[in-house]
Amino acid sequence: MRSEAVAELCGLERFASAGKGRGLRALRRFAVGELLFSCPAYTAVLTASERGSHCDGCFGRKEGLSKCGRCKQAFYCDVECQKEDWPMHKLECSAMCAFGQNWNPSETVRLTARILAKQVNCNGFTIEDEELSHLGSAIFPDVALMNHSCCPNVIVTYKGTLAEVRAVKEIEPGEEVFTSYIDLLYPTEDRNNRLRDSYFFDCDCEECVTKEKDKDKLEICKLNDPPSAETVRDMIKYARNVIEEFRRAKHYKSPSELLEICELSLDKMGAVFENSNVYMLHMMYQAMGVCLYVQDWEGALRYGQKIIRPYSKHYPPYSLNVASMWLKLGRLYMALENRAAGVKALKKAIAIMEVAHGKDHPYISEIKKELEDH
Repeated sequence: MRSEAVAELCGLERFASAGKGRGLRALRRFAVGELLFSCPAYTAVLTASERGSHCDGCFGRKEGLSKCGRCKQAFYCDVECQKEDWPMHKLECSAMCAFGQNWNPSETVRLTARILAKQVNCNGFTIEDEELSHLGSAIFPDVALMNHSCCPNVIVTYKGTLAEVRAVKEIEPGEEVFTSYIDLLYPTEDRNNRLRDSYFFDCDCEECVTKEKDKDKLEICKLNDPPSAETVRDMIKYARNVIEEFRRAKHYKSPSELLEICELSLDKMGAVFENSNVYMLHMMYQAMGVCLYVQDWEGALRYGQKIIRPYSKHYPPYSLNVASMWLKLGRLYMALENRAAGVKALKKAIAIMEVAHGKDHPYISEIKKELEDH
């Protein structure tokens, strides 16, 4: 199979991982930032909101994309990209022509149709840009061979529709290669709830067994009269509920109403939790997103400044979440004409991305150009 060939070429092998099923194992040493392997998407679907700014074939971001001559709704870098995507696009092109702008099935429906067309059952992945904005969905059979750990030793990034797997820790021969399936910000119980809900297993990695980071992630206000254990439990329950409430509210509430949810919840949680508590950080991040949406740059910057240091503490080294936050802060500083702070933040983003994405990644070239232009 192609996945076996890719693994062998890169000093990896498939093996039966105890309690996890199949996995990948290193046959040689990999240094931090080294590329283990890359994997073209088996099939991919660009999200509707990015149509026209990214190529439907390779997901490349550029101006002056060419439209499909028939449906006028698919966009490509050039004739080569269009030809390569045609076997999949032709499944949709007629429907796009017939329904015009009313043709808008979900990504899941489109991706499922493409998977069925190829008669394969694989795992799906979300492709994101340098700020972790959603670009589309794809199938990467080789990447799906890796098992999960909350202490991952590799990270998956994307160059268009090509997945690249790089080491974020030194990997010795015989070690299993682990990625993370979930957001690692949250405490052990939350992470395992997510894993059970989405992937039907519990994690038994060192961090989940020891729970050594949970105390910092759930930091309580330092008061002369500290809150009781029951008060803390009740506030954690409230935090989880308000996170779910906000997730649902995003579909029907206005930006001002969403920001109010964030501010009220932060006020309430702030009586018990420190700003570095992950539930506080979650709602700050949501508030920052709302501010960015309404172009309140100062408001977004205030939230981002509170988020970045705890993010750097709670996330593993070379985290894309930390890199994207530095990147957002850098661009906000630049927009608000604070060049010194902007340069510093963008350089911090680049330092992480050079390991996670590789030094030759187009995103890094774009950020360096932003620095030159300012």
